[in-house]
Amino acid sequence: MFNIKTYNAISIKGLERFSREHYEVASEIGHPDAYLLRSQKLHGEEVPETLRAVARAGAGVNNVPVEDFSKRGVVVFNTPGANANAVKELVLAALLLGSRDISGGMAYVQGLTEMTDAAEMSKLLEKEKKRFAGNELKGRTLGVVGLGAIGSMVAEMALALGMNVLGYDPALSVDAAWRLPSQVERKENLQALLAHADFVSLHVPAIAPTHHMINDESLQSAKKGMVLVNFARDAIVDPEAIVRSLDAGQLSQYICDFPEPCLLARNDVIAMPHIGASTAEAEENCAVMAADQLMDFLENGNIKNSVNFPAVSMPRASGGCCRVTFANENVSGVLGNVLSVLADNNINVVDMVNKSRGDIAYNIIDVESCPIDEVAEAICRVEHVINARVLK
Repeated sequence: MFNIKTYNAISIKGLERFSREHYEVASEIGHPDAYLLRSQKLHGEEVPETLRAVARAGAGVNNVPVEDFSKRGVVVFNTPGANANAVKELVLAALLLGSRDISGGMAYVQGLTEMTDAAEMSKLLEKEKKRFAGNELKGRTLGVVGLGAIGSMVAEMALALGMNVLGYDPALSVDAAWRLPSQVERKENLQALLAHADFVSLHVPAIAPTHHMINDESLQSAKKGMVLVNFARDAIVDPEAIVRSLDAGQLSQYICDFPEPCLLARNDVIAMPHIGASTAEAEENCAVMAADQLMDFLENGNIKNSVNFPAVSMPRASGGCCRVTFANENVSGVLGNVLSVLADNNINVVDMVNKSRGDIAYNIIDVESCPIDEVAEAICRVEHVINARVLK
């Protein structure tokens, strides 16, 4: 029986993935094997000795002390792409809001409360509608910064609308490159993209290299009148620099999901209350994906979509073999020492996989017979081993 502690309101479709036969799932639970959460901040919280995994039902993990968990051998999962369609659709809304004064027109209409004659109102609106005219998206150029799950979908959507699309991603993975439409023109640096785009949509994670990547210096390269769209993270944009660029007329509009005091009460800013992934479908997709990843890890030791451990997966060997998994500091000789422990106890290895990521290594070993508790404890005592599990 595995114990899963939940935080926040997790979609019932995700919770239903856990069978009652093998899982105890609750918001208050002792000796948890894993956490399942959305926005709960875990920084500073005491970490139970039993904790082996944390799954965040969403892409960002700013609310999780990833580095501390890595040192304890706790695997941190996220759900990249599960909310991508929700964000993509809101980006489309932002592009439309940025190309035509839709919000200004609606606000104008709602202000005509003193008018009582429909014919008079129609005549007035026919006269005033030119104040809210704009441009079509077709033929304009969109720059997409970050070409992962969401960025590639935004690029594909823009192409379908007849836009020209530029892309920039210094850390483009092979998988992401395969997903990317061939019509996207890749730029070698951010400045080159900003200089040629009418609209720019940001889709990079909030990590040290992307902190305030949109700043006074980078905005000097922006095409005059550019519209900047940010449904990624607040930390990648310097809001004070945005204000200065808007005041100077370099940027024409800033549309974002992250309001800040300095951005309020401006006609050239449209700020939304962090609703990019706030759809019923996105919450369900994230919860289901997080639950499935936790179950595969707890039951089989497989790791997919971890932000701190390598991706490791191995099918169970036939014949009902037992499985040993362990995490260790990424130094030489550890795997050999663990295999020696197994050999000394006459435990034959059937199959195995070993991968590393940064300072962490992770191993899955299928063996013919299940180690007794003393053998598992001996593996944990091997120098540089962080933790180990025996999965029957």
